[in-house]
Amino acid sequence: MRQYKIQEVEVVDKIFCNRCSKEITGQDVLSVEKRWGYFSQKDGETHRFDLCEECYDEWIASFQIPIEIE
Repeated sequence: MRQYKIQEVEVVDKIFCNRCSKEITGQDVLSVEKRWGYFSQKDGETHRFDLCEECYDEWIASFQIPIEIE
């Protein structure tokens, strides 16, 4: 005898860039999830955001120390 259970599964329908609000289709996306720890101003919070490649490029161009690229 088999027993089954019904499960709800969330699937991503669309992804929007948090910076420019464009829908991200057919390209890579930077997804960030940061859980802030003790002694931070955001203790216990989890922050999530997605960036399209264009916004990512603009963001890293503003860094004082360049990112490492392999």
